[in-house]
Amino acid sequence: METFIKIFQFILSLSILIVLHELGHFIPAKLFKTKVEKFYLFFDYKFSLFKKKIGDTVYGIGWIPLGGYVKIAGMIDESMDTEQLKEEPKPWEFRSKPAWQRLIIMLGGVTVNFILGIFLYIMILNIWGEKFLPNDSLKDGVWVHDQLGEDLGLKTGDKILTIDGEKIEKFGNLIPEFINGNTYTIERNGQVLNKEIPIDFISKLIERKKDDGSIISYRTPFVVVSIPDTSLNAASGLASKDIITAINNRPIKYYDEVKPMLEEFANQKVEVSVKRDDEIKTIPIEVSDQGTMGIVGSGLGLSDMSKLGYLNLETRTYTFTEAIPGGFKKAYNTLASYIKQFKKIFNPKTGAYKGLGGFITIGSIFPAEWDWQSFLNITAFLSIMLGFMNLLPIPALDGGHVVFTLYEMISGRKPSDKFLEYAQVTGFIILMALLLFANGNDIYRWITR
Repeated sequence: METFIKIFQFILSLSILIVLHELGHFIPAKLFKTKVEKFYLFFDYKFSLFKKKIGDTVYGIGWIPLGGYVKIAGMIDESMDTEQLKEEPKPWEFRSKPAWQRLIIMLGGVTVNFILGIFLYIMILNIWGEKFLPNDSLKDGVWVHDQLGEDLGLKTGDKILTIDGEKIEKFGNLIPEFINGNTYTIERNGQVLNKEIPIDFISKLIERKKDDGSIISYRTPFVVVSIPDTSLNAASGLASKDIITAINNRPIKYYDEVKPMLEEFANQKVEVSVKRDDEIKTIPIEVSDQGTMGIVGSGLGLSDMSKLGYLNLETRTYTFTEAIPGGFKKAYNTLASYIKQFKKIFNPKTGAYKGLGGFITIGSIFPAEWDWQSFLNITAFLSIMLGFMNLLPIPALDGGHVVFTLYEMISGRKPSDKFLEYAQVTGFIILMALLLFANGNDIYRWITR
């Protein structure tokens, strides 16, 4: 059922984005009296799942979910239909229109994508606001979980101040900013240190298994989850939900402090202080020769951490007028972050190319349970991403057509139909290669993990 919900959200989001993107081309084409022969969701090679002709346009749904298209008369596009180009241009054809009109038609799709992303972010802020953990709230620094965090140059207790000179407001933004960044500063034991982000950090992060969890998190108390019947402390009196606050009268505030201290008391009997409800109880326990208690422990969620005073969660609400600039800012930050990540793909040393993903990767970011806020947030992100990708100056993408049209407007010389045809074929080959590479990455990760 969870997989079905993910797939449904993915297809619904993709369908919304494709239809609105193509409407961005369709509407100005119609305004400029350009004939639109087809308007399709998904591709219809050989046959369609549905089609209906209304006026001059056939509206339909194809069976190949790789995108969609509008077929505009007199334009070399995904259909590669060049028969009409052998005849003299007709007044209603794309090629007969002034360059400025053709430019508007080609920019219509990405314009709608960016507008949609901004609109969705405005709605999200207005309806749900923002709930986040301020980075400044981590008074005792972060908890570094594994070797990758240490390779990054972090230690448990470090306070992360800036990345690439920018102060990090939200704790949840740390990993994305480490991915995008090159340098960072921390406070460690009262000293401010400047560090470089290893060039292969992204590569190592991609190679991690999903089950490995985050490389860093907020520090949390040690909470007893259960005591197995086979544990050497099964009859000690420890109970589920006890919070360990001291070992042999030495204060314990965080989970990460427990293991090193237990190792000091290996193969000994100690007393642990635990907080149970509103009481502090002292319980004698045994420590194994490996420095363990034989209990299952866990941390606390953000809500409980906030209630106990460890962290201060922040909630921001927005009126509709406040949400408008907030939505623009969020869309801008999303685009800027995506561009930074995109640039790193072209540096083989970063290994960022390993993170390129296809349909499996995109589908996996949707939650396993239906949630409107998550769905709209992801759709807004994908809309911004789709707008940027379509602006790339690759023939067969909107950006390629825009480049050729701008060249015509500046030079006064229009590229020949034959050149545009070859460019379209070249662009299509490039796109197919990228598509195969991205989805191949998905399959490789699925097999190896």
